[in-house]
Amino acid sequence: MIKTQNDWHPADIIAALRKRGTKLAALSRESGFSSSTLSNTLARPWPKGEKIIADRLGIAPSIIWPSRYFDKNRNSIK
Repeated sequence: MIKTQNDWHPADIIAALRKRGTKLAALSRESGFSSSTLSNTLARPWPKGEKIIADRLGIAPSIIWPSRYFDKNRNSIK
């Protein structure tokens, strides 16, 4: 049996951004969007938003949202 990794909880993503000295709304505005736009990424796939958040955290989007990048057998789906 292959152990699958869960997506980060939205609160964990927000906390990680806060530890980096920013907020999701501020990052959204910095990226040229309205303050709530990046919050959509927490609930549904949006590769551009995922990359913006992951870049700020210094990790790959597939680490934060493995279900969006790998199937149940850990094969890449993108």
